[in-house]
Amino acid sequence: MMTTVLRIFGIIALLMGGLWLGQGLGLIMWPASSFMLAQTQWAWIGAGLMAVGALALWRARQRR
Repeated sequence: MMTTVLRIFGIIALLMGGLWLGQGLGLIMWPASSFMLAQTQWAWIGAGLMAVGALALWRARQRR
């Protein structure tokens, strides 16, 4: 059960972090009204969230 939760969390964190990273770098300009567009702070937060997601996926793989 915990492995499944870690996998789901890891995948969601990677996808959400990737979106935030892209928005923060100005690569993804969607939605147009977002306050996160071209804001470097959100690129760093997104990169951190992606790292947490990768760590969760790695941990889920170790628990098999």
